[in-house]
Amino acid sequence: MRRLFPAPAPAETLDTPESLADAYAYPEPPGGEPWLRANMVSSLDGAARHDGRSQPLSSDADMRVFGVLRALADVVVVGAETVRQEGYRPARAREAFAARRAAAGQGPAATIAVVSARLDLDFSLPLFTEPLVPTLVLTGEDAPADRVAAAEKAGARVVRAGTGRGVDPARAVRELAALGLRRMLAEGGPRLLAQFAAAGVVDELCLTIAPLLTAGDAMRIMNGPGIADPVRFSPVSILEEEGFLFTRYVRG
Repeated sequence: MRRLFPAPAPAETLDTPESLADAYAYPEPPGGEPWLRANMVSSLDGAARHDGRSQPLSSDADMRVFGVLRALADVVVVGAETVRQEGYRPARAREAFAARRAAAGQGPAATIAVVSARLDLDFSLPLFTEPLVPTLVLTGEDAPADRVAAAEKAGARVVRAGTGRGVDPARAVRELAALGLRRMLAEGGPRLLAQFAAAGVVDELCLTIAPLLTAGDAMRIMNGPGIADPVRFSPVSILEEEGFLFTRYVRG
């Protein structure tokens, strides 16, 4: 993988987990504020999915970046629909990142936090029954009591992050930070990410641009509430491998 922007250092390589982890290290906001990073993949013509899934747009390099971003995060935030469509499993511990995570005061693997209003999830799946650290379910104060009980019986931890049944993105960030989960990674889907962007809590976007055209009517990486005044993001870096561009932008 080569760096296109900023200019690479002489003999620089980004082909090892360590070098990629350095390239994607979380910033340290003043006062230890939480940082929400989103990671998505898109075709050249803006599709976030093909045949209903993001995997056909991915590549080996994209999966390496995906793994590194997870290995750096305290928590991975994902919508219930994406959990169902993508067959989510618990984050796994990776030996290559064990020392880095220990030095940062992190556990062996990121916590998965599933956002769901109705809690219409299969709590018999390994995501809930076999994680290294208990999976969180972010939901509203009026979530169905029977589904809350089912989640807790499976071993998940239910976190109330909104009035009614819905989840308020700003409150979700606060609740996760209160649990010590400050380095946040949002993996979608497009509806969830649009809600977080509209709430103004997305600090960074890591976007893989696949050298593919799909046409059709697939969702963009954000499909949901609009933003009245478009928010400016600035580029941090662009990496490239086999035509795939790995871009990184921060707000402001």
